[in-house]
Amino acid sequence: MVYTTRIEYFNAAHKLWNESWTAEQNKEVFGKCANENFHGHNYELYVTVKGEPNPDTGFVINAKDLGKIIKEIVVDKLDHFNLNLDVDFLKGKFTSAENVAIGIWNELYPFIQEKGSTLHCVKLVETKSIYVEYYG
Repeated sequence: MVYTTRIEYFNAAHKLWNESWTAEQNKEVFGKCANENFHGHNYELYVTVKGEPNPDTGFVINAKDLGKIIKEIVVDKLDHFNLNLDVDFLKGKFTSAENVAIGIWNELYPFIQEKGSTLHCVKLVETKSIYVEYYG
């Protein structure tokens, strides 16, 4: 089994806010991330696929195809948008890094399968000290 990872980048705004809590509770739990006017991150997205290399190409997946899928299916929908307000696949979801990674997985999964590979991991780096990994 061979694992291939492609890294892409996007910038997006969001806020962490639980509507059923008071403003004080939100600020206590989420701190600056509960800023009513939102805040932003420069995200790094690592998408890892796995499979056996194709005997004709030597690839698990063509890196150009993988980059195109990631860009068209998720990055173009996330980059320079508000995750709470603008992203169709995150509507009604709490926009924690964990939930964004799950949303990205769900969007990419069928397109990766279509190319004959298996999605292994979505790693989303939110800051230099925080990242999440989702394995489906």
